[in-house]
Amino acid sequence: MVSIILRNRNESEYIGFTLQSICDYIPDAEVIVIDNNSTDDSLGVVALFNDRLNISVININNYTPGKSLNTAVKICSNETILVLSAHSQITDMDLPFVVGQLKTHAAVFGNQTPIYRGKRISKRYIWSHFTTASIVNMWSTIEDRPFLHNAFCFYNKAVLIEHPFDENHSAKEDRYWALNILSNKKSYLYTPKIGINHYYTTNGATWKGIG
Repeated sequence: MVSIILRNRNESEYIGFTLQSICDYIPDAEVIVIDNNSTDDSLGVVALFNDRLNISVININNYTPGKSLNTAVKICSNETILVLSAHSQITDMDLPFVVGQLKTHAAVFGNQTPIYRGKRISKRYIWSHFTTASIVNMWSTIEDRPFLHNAFCFYNKAVLIEHPFDENHSAKEDRYWALNILSNKKSYLYTPKIGINHYYTTNGATWKGIG
């Protein structure tokens, strides 16, 4: 069994695609939606799936990425946790493989295909990290630090309880977590055996070099 954490703020355009892909690939998952004071109909979209998925909605104030994740982790019922973007769609899944790798690695994150208004775009800038080869402890020469990405990343709950996300950062909580994990002599894995489509949003910070 898997617990899936979705961080939501005004994601009504795509969160339905995200939830449908959970139905398609991990239908028995527990889904925890952490909502940051949404003003659109995203929670209405979430409610459409109450007949198909086990969904809990938690409202959070004074949001930071790390705080939202740590809050959700504490109430996850399952040992295997997936942090998934609310504007993504699962396209490839090998859950037995992931669970097996989590016996060795502190985290396993998957491939991402960037989609801009329906168009599959070239993997430039941040997207160039998502290659066809598996990589242990991926290092970003672009950012000059460890690279791990929480749009599509699996963890063991026990690891996240022992090593929670830093709640003081406004972004890139995943990279800071990876640095901490490496300093604790643990590893993480990137694998192209699992994947998502990651859709463009108007407030996206990583959509450079669209083409």
